Amino acid sequence: MEPQNNEYREQRLQSMKALEEMGFAPFGRKYDHKDLARVREEFVEGETVRVAGRLLMIRRMGKMNFCTMNDGTGRFQAIFKRDELPEAQFAAFKQLNLGDIIGVEGTLFTTQRGEKSIVCKEWTMLAKALEQPPEKFHGLADQEEKYRRRYVDLMTNDESRERFFMRSNIIKETRKYLWDKGFCEVETPILQSQAGGAAAKPFETHFNALDQKMVLRIAPELYLKRLIVGGMNKVFELGKDFRNEGIDRSHNPEFTVLEVYEAYGDRTSMENIIEGLIPHLCDTVVGTRRIEYGEAKEIIDFTPPYRRVAYKDLVKELMGEDWFGLEFPVQLEKAKALAREKEVNLELDGVETELMLTHEIYDKMIEKNLRQPTFVTRLPHEFVPLAKACEDDPSLVDVFEFVVGGRELCPGYTEQNNPLEQRKALEHQAGEDTEKIDEDFISALECGMPPTGGLGIGVDRLVMLLTGCDGIRDVVLFPQMKKA
Repeated sequence: MEPQNNEYREQRLQSMKALEEMGFAPFGRKYDHKDLARVREEFVEGETVRVAGRLLMIRRMGKMNFCTMNDGTGRFQAIFKRDELPEAQFAAFKQLNLGDIIGVEGTLFTTQRGEKSIVCKEWTMLAKALEQPPEKFHGLADQEEKYRRRYVDLMTNDESRERFFMRSNIIKETRKYLWDKGFCEVETPILQSQAGGAAAKPFETHFNALDQKMVLRIAPELYLKRLIVGGMNKVFELGKDFRNEGIDRSHNPEFTVLEVYEAYGDRTSMENIIEGLIPHLCDTVVGTRRIEYGEAKEIIDFTPPYRRVAYKDLVKELMGEDWFGLEFPVQLEKAKALAREKEVNLELDGVETELMLTHEIYDKMIEKNLRQPTFVTRLPHEFVPLAKACEDDPSLVDVFEFVVGGRELCPGYTEQNNPLEQRKALEHQAGEDTEKIDEDFISALECGMPPTGGLGIGVDRLVMLLTGCDGIRDVVLFPQMKKA
C-alpha cells in the first residue's frame, strides 16, 4: 500500500523534523516499563513508575496537558505539567500527534475526579506515527478495511484486540486439556504428494528439487492414522489446512484445524472429548458456559450433556415417519413435492436420488435450526468413506456431526480400520481417478490399526462460537482478501 500523501502526513513529517531538531530521536530503542494494566491494578499513590504506550487522546491546556495512552493491556491517563517537566520536554510535547508511541516516567496520582493518572517527570519518544489514525480512534468504519489493515483495527478497537487474545487462550487451553488427558501433539506434512483425508480441491505447487507436483494438505487425517498404526495411541495436531474453494461467512481457504485420534476408542470416546473440552474452554477462557452468539445475541448453553439424535430421526421429525418408506426412484417427484411444501426455495434441479434429496432437506431445513449443541449420529455411509459402518445397519456409519448455532463444528468417527473395506470406499469415492487413492495409507492399514476414534474441529468456527461472532473473518487475524 502506498504511503498517504496528504496534508496530515506532511504535518507529521514536519513534526518529526522539529523533534529531531530539538534533540528527540523520533524512533527510539528498548524501554523498560510496567504494563498499564498492572499499574492500574497495583496502583500506589505517589509511586514512581515507567510506562509506555500509544497516544489515543491529547488535550492541550496551556500549562497542563493531558493524554490517554494504550499499551495493548489497558488505557491510562498521563498529565504533562510545565512546572514538573524540563522546559525542552514541555516544549517538545507540542510536536506529538495521535498515534505516536512514547515512554513516560512519573508519579502516580489521583485527580479530583478520581481518575488514576501518572504525572510525567520525563518522557521519551519511541515511535513517530506518520499516518493519521482513524478519527478519534473510534476504529475503522469500513468493515473490509478492518480485515485488510488488521493492525489499525487492533490499534483502535479494544474489542477486536481482546477477541484475538481470547483466540490465543482458547488454543493454549485446548492444547493443555489434551496433554492433560494423555494425548501427544505431533506435526505431519503440510506439503504432500497427494491430497487425502477429505473431499476438497487442493492448492497445487511444484517441488523443484524433486521435479514433482505437490499440494498443500486438505487434512492431516491419513498421516495421523499412520501414527496410530505405529503405536502412538493418543495423538493430536493443531495446525493449518488449505482448500482451494470458496470464501463465505464460515469458510476461509486457509484455516486452522484440530484433529484428535485415540487408539482403542470410537465415536463415543470422541463425544466425551467434546463434552469435556468445550466446557473447559468456557470455564477457563470465556468465564461462562452461556454464550451470546451472533447479532441476535442468541444464548447457546455449552453445559453438557449435549443432545444426541440420529440423522434419520431428524429427517422424520420434519418430513414424517413414512419418509423413508417412500419407494425411490418411482416416487421421487412426489418426495420433491413434499419437500417443497416445507421449503419452496430448495434447489432440487439435478437431485435424482433419495440420498441427494434427503441431504438437501437436512442441509437447508434441519441443520440450520439445530441451535443448541447437538451430536447428529448414524449418517449415510456415502458421506463418510473413512468411517466404520454401524454394526446393526451397514448403510449407515458410526459417526457424529457436532452442530451448534446451525453450523457443523466438528465431525467424529469410529474410524475404518479394515484395509479391504477402506480400499472399496476410497475406490468408490475416487471413481475413475484411481491415482487419488493413497496406496501407502492402505499399506499402513494392512499392518494393523487398532479400533480408533477420531475427530476434527474447525478452530476458527470454535472461536467464532465462543466469542459470539458469526463471521470467520472476525476471528482470523489476516483473512484471505482479493487484492485491492
